[in-house]
Amino acid sequence: MESMGIENSKDLLSIYKDKTVLVTGHTGFKGSWLSIWLQVLGAKVIGYGLDPISNEDNFSVSHLSEKITDIRGDIRDSQKLQLVFDTYKPEIVFHLAAQPIVRLSYENPRETYETNVIGTLNVLEGIKNYPSVKVGVMITTDKCYENLEQIWGYKETDALGGYDPYSSSKACAELLIASYRSSYFNPKDFTTHGKVISSVRAGNVIGGGDWQKDRIIPDCIRALLKNEHIELRNPSAVRPWQHVLEPLYGYMLLGAKMYKHGTLYSGSWNFGPDYESIVTVETVVNKLVNKWGSGTWKDISKEQKPHEANILRLDCTKAKVYLKWQPKLNIDEAIDYTAEWYKNYKTQNPYDLCVKQIKLYENLLGMD
Repeated sequence: MESMGIENSKDLLSIYKDKTVLVTGHTGFKGSWLSIWLQVLGAKVIGYGLDPISNEDNFSVSHLSEKITDIRGDIRDSQKLQLVFDTYKPEIVFHLAAQPIVRLSYENPRETYETNVIGTLNVLEGIKNYPSVKVGVMITTDKCYENLEQIWGYKETDALGGYDPYSSSKACAELLIASYRSSYFNPKDFTTHGKVISSVRAGNVIGGGDWQKDRIIPDCIRALLKNEHIELRNPSAVRPWQHVLEPLYGYMLLGAKMYKHGTLYSGSWNFGPDYESIVTVETVVNKLVNKWGSGTWKDISKEQKPHEANILRLDCTKAKVYLKWQPKLNIDEAIDYTAEWYKNYKTQNPYDLCVKQIKLYENLLGMD
């Protein structure tokens, strides 16, 4: 790959102004933050997703349905999704709709595979069939790699795999995306089809407004608000922790470069934190408790539980070299952003809280 050199973040993200952008999974944690950021940048955001899981979700409390085009639908419903493509004619697609929970994938493997694989197929078909679409950024996960419990980070060229149904389904989605890239969006034929797709793989993402079950930060916040012990299923597990704005900036940066430079940025990309933010669950919880000012936790790892990987790290050299993307927040700053949101969302406007943090992050990018 040939580097295009350093480009200004502000100029790149300005590409989204007045663009019609489809975000699948817009009611979810990452999808809601991405939709807010795109809306702040002046994009015409079309959201397609299920109802949020609770009235406390970032999407709900931010009243995002009043600020973007909000369409409720199942990613497995190919006819309804294709109608969205036909009606709104998006230029850029961010596909985040997924069944994202490892433990739930053991309970509902069929739903997990149908959502994560067939749902991805439906989005790829929309990109293929509608000439308006120029860019597709397909969000998968760092868990798509065959996890060997190695101490060094996984690169984009490492083998895909998956012990649990969730991880396996995301590896399947990656193979599907690669197949469509070769079969229908081949870079060699770009002058004919004019489309670019990439897949992106991020680490454990934290931030305000996430209430999903069986995620460590939401579990902690629920316990802290009730003055209960935080229960840790696997306190020694090592994960690449990052604030939600870090990978979202990577996704948008990649999408902008794809839109501007075409097939040069087609492929798969890792977005993870620097080495010092790849720490244990116990470390993250202790930092959150300290920031919160109260709270205790207990180890329930001896109780029977489904298998989950113990060590997971990403090598993000590719994004750092070719996208000039760099993490801006260390683990302590990511915890600070997260705790601030949860401490204030009931007394301050949650949408304004999100925008405030986005603006602070943009300042770190030199976009002020």
